[in-house]
Amino acid sequence: MLDKTGIAKRIAKEIKDGYYVNLGIGIPTLVANYIPKGINIVLQSENGLLGMGPFPFEGEEDSDLINAGKQTITTLPGSSIFDSALSFGMIRSQKVDLTILGAMEVSEYGDIANWKIPGKMVKGMGGAMDLVASAKNIIVAMQHVNKACESKLLAECSLPLTGVKCVKKIVTELAVLEIANEGGFRLLERAPGVSVEEIRIATLGRLIIEGEIPEMQL
Repeated sequence: MLDKTGIAKRIAKEIKDGYYVNLGIGIPTLVANYIPKGINIVLQSENGLLGMGPFPFEGEEDSDLINAGKQTITTLPGSSIFDSALSFGMIRSQKVDLTILGAMEVSEYGDIANWKIPGKMVKGMGGAMDLVASAKNIIVAMQHVNKACESKLLAECSLPLTGVKCVKKIVTELAVLEIANEGGFRLLERAPGVSVEEIRIATLGRLIIEGEIPEMQL
């Protein structure tokens, strides 16, 4: 099984040269550290930054430079800092090519729940609603099962939805999956050392298995 770093490394392979990319809170923020060499992209943070770099080394943090998750970050040459109104204008006008988000649940039709657990205090939905409504492509970085070992890939989400039929692909500690046009999780790759049967057991939504499933390369 992959750890959070492994999930981030695998998702980084999905990024194409020239992309404008938004990274959500949690595992997605780690992707900034693993952009493949030779790939030129621009990372956008909805709190008002274009040209976000990797996390700073210890002792080199600048408390004025943070991402949407309040983590200290670095900026790259040519980066721009602006207000959140302009940032969300970029998002809503579909200037972002790829959004990478965390999730609590994803349904087999690409619905995502990632902002609220009933009974728990939350600060708000943040930029998630705008991102899922406007992004051209959404990849989810998440754990396949929760702490109680219950699947988070479901036929229908049980938590309040953030977006409907918007997720394209999911990377978990067990597998890479895509949402099929007709619904269902199509299994594309399995994590090193993980069997197809383990993935089947951990997936409550409809799992589509076609031919031999390759082991993912990191």
